[in-house]
Amino acid sequence: MPVELVETKLQGALPVHLVARDGLEAAGLAPSTIAWAKANGFSGEAGRTLAVPGESGALAGALFGIGDGEGTLALGALSKALPEGDWQFASIPAEPELAAIALALGGYVFTRYGKKPGKALRFDVPAGVDAARVRRIADGVFLARDLVNTPTSDMGPDDLEKAVRTLAAAHKAEVSVIKGDDLLTRNFPMIHAVGRASVGAPRLIDMIWGQEGAPKVTLVGKGVCFDTGGLDIKPSSSMLLMKKDMGGAANVLGLASMIMAAGLNVRLRVLIPAVENSIAGNAFRPGDVLASRKGITVEIGNTDAEGRLVLGDALALADDEEPQLLVDMATLTGAARVALGPDLPPFYTGDDALASELAAASLAVEDPLWRMPLWRPYDAKLSSKIADINNVTTDGFAGSITAALFLRRFVEKTASWAHFDIFAWNPADRPHGPAGGEAQGIRALERIISRRFGQP
Repeated sequence: MPVELVETKLQGALPVHLVARDGLEAAGLAPSTIAWAKANGFSGEAGRTLAVPGESGALAGALFGIGDGEGTLALGALSKALPEGDWQFASIPAEPELAAIALALGGYVFTRYGKKPGKALRFDVPAGVDAARVRRIADGVFLARDLVNTPTSDMGPDDLEKAVRTLAAAHKAEVSVIKGDDLLTRNFPMIHAVGRASVGAPRLIDMIWGQEGAPKVTLVGKGVCFDTGGLDIKPSSSMLLMKKDMGGAANVLGLASMIMAAGLNVRLRVLIPAVENSIAGNAFRPGDVLASRKGITVEIGNTDAEGRLVLGDALALADDEEPQLLVDMATLTGAARVALGPDLPPFYTGDDALASELAAASLAVEDPLWRMPLWRPYDAKLSSKIADINNVTTDGFAGSITAALFLRRFVEKTASWAHFDIFAWNPADRPHGPAGGEAQGIRALERIISRRFGQP
């Protein structure tokens, strides 16, 4: 972890004073520090850091502007703004655990292809904060970011399987894989159809961890390692970020990492349909009708709506076990971004209690989420004249909602299911993470799962 969080008191650690907008006098600062801040035009504006010299001119601390309450994750900016060395908060932040998480997340750097690591910082965690828990959460976020940031040349279906096996080995989980034409004999026809045109064989990756009698929690992640759009090919500008189309898989693996590292009392199952939506002579076509594991026949209105197809087969398998909680995550629709932008993923669920928990957890850990409706009247938009259902609508309206309604048809037995239509990407640098791959929704989910199920 680029920022080392330390629970034992660091001798000589320099203080970081958190200053609200126009709050210099109320921050308990020495008169000389207030004078220095005013001389440098610092008044507590959000996100600004000001180094403070001592009497000898050596570094004596820093001021950080928290503005009008922009959120605790804004403290992540300190991980890049502070000079190297040992630091501590001058006073305990209002949300001490979230402050420590912000510091950890803000120090992330993707180094696989030669980028230099971030600054060497050590930071005293505030009193009462469980540093091990903070590290588990940060490690899960970093895993998701790393997987999304890795280009498809090194993160195809084979590589995604290897990443799952590496995570499983670290936590003594079991992994099984159904691959290639075995998908047909084992009744996963939509996963096979979407991925069969790629040189990297399609597969369903199945990871299981935990005691058999424990409550069942199943996570399903869209693992489309690259999406050309298939025969309904995307324009080149729309392909530039398609390495992130396995962001759902990356996020559920990050969440699984948090759960397993904490030793929660669950029987965890992670299902990842890993494919590449490519173009070749055997690619599936617009107008084709696909069978599905559920028995639902699906007419293909657009080959670029492939994520819901692979998820449908995986969700049908997950639903057979009737887990206590079933979550799927996917970079599923551009419509979700049009509606809510890149920062605010929508989620869909018929479980009102779960929706309330997600809303509260989202606010508590500053992991934005917004509930959208499973609006039944829009089901008719997915009708087909020759099959049970079409994979797209014809009018282009409510694309994220209709995608969720499509998935709901594959979940009949499980009472508590939620679908997350995530972006998995920061378009620009943020205090708690650089531009690039991002974990969305999994810190909120971790809070819910750990509180529901806890330790054995």
